[in-house]
Amino acid sequence: MSPAINIAIIGAGVVGSAFINQLKNVSSLFDFNVIYLAKSKTALISYDFKPLNLTDWRADLDNSSSNPLTEEEILKFLKNSPLPAVLVDNTSSADIAAAYPLFVSNGISVATPNKKAFSGELGLWSEIFKASKKLSGGLVYHEATVGAGLPVISTINDLVNTGDKIEKIEGIFSGSLSYIFNLFSTVKPNDIKFSEIVSKAKELGYTEPDPRDDLSGLDVARKVTILARLSGFNVESPASFPVDSLVPQELETLETSDEFLSRLHEFDSQLGNLKEQAASEDKVLRFVGTVDFPNNKVSVGFGKYDASHPFASLQGSDNVISIKTERYQNPLIIQGAGAGAEVTAAGVLADVIKIGQRVSKF
Repeated sequence: MSPAINIAIIGAGVVGSAFINQLKNVSSLFDFNVIYLAKSKTALISYDFKPLNLTDWRADLDNSSSNPLTEEEILKFLKNSPLPAVLVDNTSSADIAAAYPLFVSNGISVATPNKKAFSGELGLWSEIFKASKKLSGGLVYHEATVGAGLPVISTINDLVNTGDKIEKIEGIFSGSLSYIFNLFSTVKPNDIKFSEIVSKAKELGYTEPDPRDDLSGLDVARKVTILARLSGFNVESPASFPVDSLVPQELETLETSDEFLSRLHEFDSQLGNLKEQAASEDKVLRFVGTVDFPNNKVSVGFGKYDASHPFASLQGSDNVISIKTERYQNPLIIQGAGAGAEVTAAGVLADVIKIGQRVSKF
């Protein structure tokens, strides 16, 4: 009989659905028993801890008469699990994130793409990992909070845990902003307008429903906060360092995204001037996040790069991260798809597998 772990899944949206479908088809040395599956208004709950049947999980969840459990109720439920339990949080809920220390301190492991727990207040970060270091504490994996399925967090953890010292992390961490700037600022200068590319990116589904959520730079700031903390830089919050916003101040308070997009062209000249300045230096403009230890600086904003630089040759909506350390003076480069439901779900699933390998009794 194969070793097994019990899994509670919160969130069945785009990423959550992809995760469940991947989990159904993965082959492993141990069994994954889903005993709880919830979305905003309904839930499937196996109170006898027998695996839920996931064949028609979406219809079953839609038609369920059970309400989702509260964080306290999920904790009580999982504490009674006869097998090691893993909470998979596929939401962006701050409330669920705030409960991580309680789960972990009670021996329940967590795998999640939810950035709120790891980029929020530093105190919550400290509580989570303090709980995980206890002998009876659960494990915490959050690879998909930065770069979706790219091995960014695991690489930094390996470097730090083996005694290397991070000197500088620099990267393009937003798939939407990567796509926008790869078209906007090119090695061969073009006259395409910033507002036109933003509209196209929204039509293709590369941005959030309101593009200001991407253009504000906050998502990049959250990811940079996580990497800075992993590297030993105790950043208080994403609001504690400079973040350039691509949203003109005059458009920040507009009620709808359609209104924002209809007026964005009024400010094309601002970014157009920056692009032209970079082109005059034979460089391209990119939107990057930086953790710079020698200069004691964390920031998110514009950078100019020569055509030979990996950031200049990026294609599509890929992410790219450069990590310079004492050992890797020629920076280590990680590049690939850093956004999208399938790769994000794969990152979460890889974390669940790692947890299973550590907690299952073979």
